[in-house]
Amino acid sequence: MALKENAKAPDFELQSTSGNAFSLNKNASGKPLIIYFYPKDFTPGCTKEACEFRDSFEFFNDLDIDIYGISRDSVATHHEFRKTHQLPFHLLADEDGKVADLYGASVPLINFTKRITYLLDKNHRIAGVYQNLFGARKHIKEMIKKVKEENVG
Repeated sequence: MALKENAKAPDFELQSTSGNAFSLNKNASGKPLIIYFYPKDFTPGCTKEACEFRDSFEFFNDLDIDIYGISRDSVATHHEFRKTHQLPFHLLADEDGKVADLYGASVPLINFTKRITYLLDKNHRIAGVYQNLFGARKHIKEMIKKVKEENVG
């Protein structure tokens, strides 16, 4: 089950396509951000979602809201996915699924990551959450709506 709005987002550290490890509390301290969990690079739904975030990147960037995609893919696969689709944001490798577990984005026993998007405010409280495996494009629309409603950014 996804984490609830107003809950404190759990800290984590994962390898990033930036070339460095990304820690929520160290690298994004005092910043609002979007973290979205998705099943797998290069699949149709995940590609649509990533490209939709790419196409809406300027909206979030203008509000100083960073975007991070998280899946069980390796950093090498993430690099290729990012390059192929010209993604202006970094992807994080959760190969063992521990961060997905923390955020309620895992399906137990089958090593599958659900499609869940979180909007975190500058204190890393969950300001918005949207979960829908098949509505990849709706994740972005819901986050834009939530940013406007909550005045996050």
